[in-house]
Amino acid sequence: MQKLNIHEAKTHFSQLVDAAANGEEIVIAKAGRPTARLVPMERAKVTRRFGGLKGKLRIAEDFNAPLPDDFISAFEGR
Repeated sequence: MQKLNIHEAKTHFSQLVDAAANGEEIVIAKAGRPTARLVPMERAKVTRRFGGLKGKLRIAEDFNAPLPDDFISAFEGR
């Protein structure tokens, strides 16, 4: 754990952020008294359920139907 005063923290801020991102804890002091901590962010835990959207999505019957020729021409810039 590093302890720095505000002036040092401002001078080396990007390095301190990198250190915190790598798991280090940094304490920032003002007039010798600890005032703030710079700590790494916790990763959000994503829980995914298979089939969670079942019944909530609808795919049109003509989803795989060929596109009209004029639409394809416009898309290709002709």
